[in-house]
Amino acid sequence: MSLAFDPFLPFALLVPLACVALLLVGWALLRRVRGAALRALALTAILLALANPVANFEDREPVRSVVAIVVDRSPSQTSADRTARTDAALKALSERIARYPAFETRVIEAQSDADAQSPSTRLFDALASGIRDVPSSRLAGAVMITDGQIHDVPGSFSALGLDAPLHGLIVGDEGEIDRRVDVVRSPRFGIVGEDQEIVYRVSDDGAAAAATPVDVAVRVNGKLISTETTATGEEASFYLKLPRGGENILEFAVDGIAGEVTPANNRAVTLIEGIRENLRVLLVSGAPHAGERAWRNLLKSDASVDLVHFTILRPPEKQDGTPISELSLIAFPTRELFIEKIDEFDLIIFDRYQNRGVLPVLYYDYIARYVEDGGALLVAAGPEYAGLESIAETPLAPALPAMPTGAVTAAGYYPRLSDEGKRHPVTRTLPGAASEPPAWGRWFRTVGVHDTIGDAVMRGADAEPLLVLNRYGEGRVAMLLSDHGWLWARGFEGGGPHVALYRRIAHWLMKEPSLEEEALRATANGRRLVIERQTMSDSTGTATITLPSGETRDIELEPADAGLFRAEITLDQPGLVEVTSDELQAVAHVGAVDAPEFRATVSTADVLSPISAESGGLTRRVNATASDLPQILPTRSSRIDTGERMGLRASNESVLKGVRSVPLFGGLLGLALMILALGATWFREGR
Repeated sequence: MSLAFDPFLPFALLVPLACVALLLVGWALLRRVRGAALRALALTAILLALANPVANFEDREPVRSVVAIVVDRSPSQTSADRTARTDAALKALSERIARYPAFETRVIEAQSDADAQSPSTRLFDALASGIRDVPSSRLAGAVMITDGQIHDVPGSFSALGLDAPLHGLIVGDEGEIDRRVDVVRSPRFGIVGEDQEIVYRVSDDGAAAAATPVDVAVRVNGKLISTETTATGEEASFYLKLPRGGENILEFAVDGIAGEVTPANNRAVTLIEGIRENLRVLLVSGAPHAGERAWRNLLKSDASVDLVHFTILRPPEKQDGTPISELSLIAFPTRELFIEKIDEFDLIIFDRYQNRGVLPVLYYDYIARYVEDGGALLVAAGPEYAGLESIAETPLAPALPAMPTGAVTAAGYYPRLSDEGKRHPVTRTLPGAASEPPAWGRWFRTVGVHDTIGDAVMRGADAEPLLVLNRYGEGRVAMLLSDHGWLWARGFEGGGPHVALYRRIAHWLMKEPSLEEEALRATANGRRLVIERQTMSDSTGTATITLPSGETRDIELEPADAGLFRAEITLDQPGLVEVTSDELQAVAHVGAVDAPEFRATVSTADVLSPISAESGGLTRRVNATASDLPQILPTRSSRIDTGERMGLRASNESVLKGVRSVPLFGGLLGLALMILALGATWFREGR
């Protein structure tokens, strides 16, 4: 109850009246006037009636304090029986708190974002978000049900800005063990073909400190390349020559140990982006011609290409007796290029070259062996290929994908994609190829060939092969059977995609993964896995996905383009995923690499107990039953020592439900008091 005044007259008038009444009563009392006390009582009753005192009676209901229960639902909590223990502890704790009318529970599910850059267990962030609308005076405390592996623990309890105890219930046994492998140091980028050092370590958490020998399987892009032996707890180095440009997935895997918490961290993955050092290209032009500059300009425009270009200006049959010392020409260093340093070139281009005695016949055999051992050869053929001095008449012939007929067709035609070309990644997406006729200019010469092997992806006049791609041994050969590609470069009849075509041919020759005609690719963006199957066939079978847990799933691939099939799927398991289709294999890493969530999974109270003790809370392990849950002790302070009991602060706050006002001098009560006071005055004066 509270007392208030609701005067009938303004206080500015009521106060002077009260002062006058006080003077009159004081004068009467001083002169000992009969009835002065009764007159004082009557004046007081009149003044109180005018002041109108009101008694306010408030109806209040006590407010229950909030107990925040933060439940760890991170991936490390899904291993073994931790999910069952967590659910049992949550149920038992909620039932125990429900026995106290002063408390109410608020359950906060803290899940790790598998799509995050580095998934981790962030219970304190979840707590802050979950109690954002709870006044600090109403927070009874917080309880975290977790395995103890928390990655956002603040430096001190005061940094949380809370004034309530924090308790930890740790699920997991005291003697847990777990084997894990970590990548300690790894370069993010590396030069293809050069050694890169990767430092890794195998650890047995919770086990004896003695070092134990263990075998580590090393895989690169899904293929086993080595098995290393190292000791647990010690760092080891592995040296790798990057096999290709672009992303390389390097995996270290160890066998598990009996009774370990989870096998999820028995594999560690690191990604290294392969960067090709400057490509060395040897361009040999048999004679000056209009198309020579197109090749040279294309290759010189690429900063990653080191071009060595020779043009045969003075073949042997043009000897006129002029001393070589008086010529301003550079002698063709045939031995140096084709014997001593041939393996240093990534690509050799013969541009309208013919066998005119510049190269000894034996050197053609060296070039064929160079291709067979993994080299790349591009033959840009002109009329010379159909003549008697054709390079098809040399020991290079076994490496060539088409033999000349001796005929040269000189007629205008539009280069068109063949059925194979519409599926081959080198030509499939060439701009302008989809229309009829193609949206590019014509060419006017084609060299006739027969005995074609490989893929004739473009056709010229009379549907004769124009661009043939073939594998020879470990290497690759491309043959362009026209020397009129320069017409596109000059913009004749609108030009054409000569840059895209030439560049894709060169990259295919140098085994660019994205241009493989039979390829399986798997890429991951967060938990989204995209599978692409490139094939020269009209159809393909299903793809099989092997998840990190070992589970397999069959996925149907849908047509996305000619020769290209695709499927997308969202996965709930982070880690290395293996995809197989026919005889092809691809790997991708779903989720973040080397995420904190999987570095350590052994349950521990050491992480949470310091900050819990600072807040006046406790941290203890619980099992699957409610019998070992600590007892709850309601308190009025968050800092008292509750021993082995879980102290929760009860709030003194209440909610106003309503107010009832009663005028003290209103109605019959006020009237009776004034009549009684005035009557007593009259009665006294009458005597």
